[in-house]
Amino acid sequence: MEAFFKTHKYLVEHVQSPVERYLMNEIDRSDRLIGIKGSRGVGKTTFLLQYAKNNFEIGDRSCLYINLNNFYFTNCSIVDFADDFRHRGGKVLLIDQIFKYPEWSSELRYCYDHFHDLQIIFSGSSVMRLKEENPELSGRVESYNLRGFSFREYLNLTAKKKFKAYSLDEILNSHEEIVNDILSKTKPLAYFPDYLHHGYYPFFLEKRNFSENLLKTMNMMLEVDILLIQQMDLKCLNKIKKLLYLLLVNAPCTPNISQLSNDISTSRATVMNYIKYLKDARLLNMLYDDGEEFPKKPALVYMHNTNLMYPVSDETIQRKTLIETFFYNMLHKDHRLNKGKKNASFLVDRKYNFTIDVDFPKKNDPGMYYVVDKISGNEKNVIPAWLFGFLY
Repeated sequence: MEAFFKTHKYLVEHVQSPVERYLMNEIDRSDRLIGIKGSRGVGKTTFLLQYAKNNFEIGDRSCLYINLNNFYFTNCSIVDFADDFRHRGGKVLLIDQIFKYPEWSSELRYCYDHFHDLQIIFSGSSVMRLKEENPELSGRVESYNLRGFSFREYLNLTAKKKFKAYSLDEILNSHEEIVNDILSKTKPLAYFPDYLHHGYYPFFLEKRNFSENLLKTMNMMLEVDILLIQQMDLKCLNKIKKLLYLLLVNAPCTPNISQLSNDISTSRATVMNYIKYLKDARLLNMLYDDGEEFPKKPALVYMHNTNLMYPVSDETIQRKTLIETFFYNMLHKDHRLNKGKKNASFLVDRKYNFTIDVDFPKKNDPGMYYVVDKISGNEKNVIPAWLFGFLY
């Protein structure tokens, strides 16, 4: 146990999180079992360590971070470790890489039912279905999703500002005032292209080649977050990789499932399952017509975020494609998105029509919101794209 306390102290002392993540203030600390899900690379480990740093003194042994990658847990159960920790005065156990432990859900259930004086906060892959696939945790675990940096978080970090987040209604109704306030403090378009290229994943702060690091992360998503967690055969890996590549170079696209089935030599049903796995791993987004959903074929497939588009197709990305992908990624955290009808790109929350126009619209439809790649809009229903990066 002493070795774990020493490791915890060192990691918390040296954790670097230059901007506080939005999720830090959303967690209900009264819950005894909390799951933090997120795709690889968005900073789940840093989040757990920052949580400890924000809420406990460095030498406070009532909080402990552990990583289940440690070989110690091949011979010690979560239950036994948690019980020992609480008998030493432990109150909050932060568990990283929970999926690396075979019987994690049943042991967390035991801890929840028997250790009422212990709070457990654990991290897991976005592929995991905490409640759906682990019914023993239903009604017990509170699940949160940690996403990559929003444009607001990136701007606060790089421009050294403290801009707050705005709701969609605030942006739709007051975007002119909000834009003017932001423009009085900084120049967002000076930072926006860099965000689209490398601002979503916090590891852009590391002194390594971002594209190579991102490609490594994408491969880990396929190899660990899909194959390992879904318990798939290794021979499926190249098929999933090829499918991702075919979708990536054409996104946004309406997937031809029959052609993709031929291209990767598998069944149509398997192609659809693979696309769903890629979505769950936060590599793709699927956009459906209103009233339709998986397992039907999506109307369009987008990359999950704009950063993922650059390592493969840097020179061929159209600006409108970037803005559409960014808009989808920023809104789908808290809003329902469907394929728009007629001239609309998206239908949001079944009531707002948005079209991604890049330039100012030549004909203005008062029933439409226009998202433009400009510093500001010039009418009530014309809104700069970058402002939707302030939704979280």
